[in-house]
Amino acid sequence: MGKDSTIEWTDHTFNPWWGCTKVSPACKHCYAETWARRFGMDLWGGRSPRREFGDAHWREPLRWNRDAVLNKTRRRVFCASMGDVFEPRRDLDASRERLWRLIEQTPGLDWLLLTKRPDRIAASVPWDNSWPENIWLGTTAESQLWAERRIPFLLQHRAAVRFVSCEPLLGHLDLTPWLPKLTKDRALDWVIVGGESGRKARPMQPLWARSLQQQCYQANVAFHFKQWGNWAPIEPGTDTRANEKQGRQLLTINEFERVSKKTAGRMLDGRTWDQLPLPRPAKKRAAE
Repeated sequence: MGKDSTIEWTDHTFNPWWGCTKVSPACKHCYAETWARRFGMDLWGGRSPRREFGDAHWREPLRWNRDAVLNKTRRRVFCASMGDVFEPRRDLDASRERLWRLIEQTPGLDWLLLTKRPDRIAASVPWDNSWPENIWLGTTAESQLWAERRIPFLLQHRAAVRFVSCEPLLGHLDLTPWLPKLTKDRALDWVIVGGESGRKARPMQPLWARSLQQQCYQANVAFHFKQWGNWAPIEPGTDTRANEKQGRQLLTINEFERVSKKTAGRMLDGRTWDQLPLPRPAKKRAAE
């Protein structure tokens, strides 16, 4: 976590703190909680503390910004991979205020704020309709239920990019009500899709991912397929017994086999999908 992120859709990760509270089915097998526990930290739940950081940590994005400006290239920062910046805890308010100032001080970086609490955005940020142009604002939608609960709150805000992360994708999802083809105002700009990874990962149906790719294609919306996770679709003609002889233990469920995340890969229908949105200036978005 830091300067060179392994997350496919970002360049850097920055965490103002570690820790969170689970709020929906997507959180059931939270990778961030698992990662924190590897370090012996109990940071999850409303009564647990949050791990905060010192000044050296907070200066890192300032260096990234200088490098981006020097190299004349924009860099994306995912904030926060180990928590949720809109978690409703008063003891985090000081760090939140510090984060807003840091974002304003780093105009060479695009800050990706992904939350499962979009209903908390309005009460947490100081910008109202005058958002900094380097903020990409997103929410998680693992199923239709959570898309309907969260996306309307997200689209109330005029950030340069508004996106949804369908990871882990847990069911068929129809995003067309919030895509530009059906609505010119307050539409999504980017869709990220991915399956779950980890020891208890739940499989993602290929048809769910293909449907979202087609919805984005028809609406001219950027689509990013992040990963299959730990369940890969079985290609026609695949001999799973040969894989077992090579030391892989494959558990087949209908059209799936359990493999490593690396083996499953991130190819959807024979190609990778790494599309990025075209940010719209805040002034133009405010005029929608």
